Amino acid sequence: MAKALFHKSQRVFVKPVGTWALVEQVIPHWVKNVDEPLRVSYDCGLGRRFEAHELVSEQTMHKHERSEDDEEDFLLEQWRIDRKLIKWRADAMLGIDPNPSTYPVVVTDDGDWGGWRVTGSEYDRDPRRIEHQARMIVHTPDLLRIARRLADLASERPDDLTEEVRHVAARCAIILRHVYQSDEEYVASAAE
Repeated sequence: MAKALFHKSQRVFVKPVGTWALVEQVIPHWVKNVDEPLRVSYDCGLGRRFEAHELVSEQTMHKHERSEDDEEDFLLEQWRIDRKLIKWRADAMLGIDPNPSTYPVVVTDDGDWGGWRVTGSEYDRDPRRIEHQARMIVHTPDLLRIARRLADLASERPDDLTEEVRHVAARCAIILRHVYQSDEEYVASAAE
């Protein structure tokens, strides 16, 4: 049997999204002929229901205070561009490439395993575009960090911000929801 750990309008940190939100609705899941709910989930207005283990109360966060940088490192990764030697290239192509003998590979794993790369023919088609995409991808974690800070600021002190900044913060919150939602939720939202 489950008991509600959070209440309506309580401010909680939503770990999968990495932002603060208010519990909008406490949703008990009942089973016939049982006096208490089987489980309890919480609607925080972020596009899906969350279980108690995905939420942290403000009081708990203060008890286990960590520095803001530690929290960000825990939630976001650090990516980098690695350069690989070009083996497929003819000497005639070397004049049009900003980095004539290498191509970018975005490394997203500490062990240099995961990442993003393109095929040789795609790189040769537009090297400057691929170099630009690599730089954009590498800075995505930093941009998400900034978007989260802006969304948090807007939720904590909405009256201190101009209308334009509130609209930007709302757009940041939508992007964060999309980034952190699961594949099943994404498929369901795309079907609607």
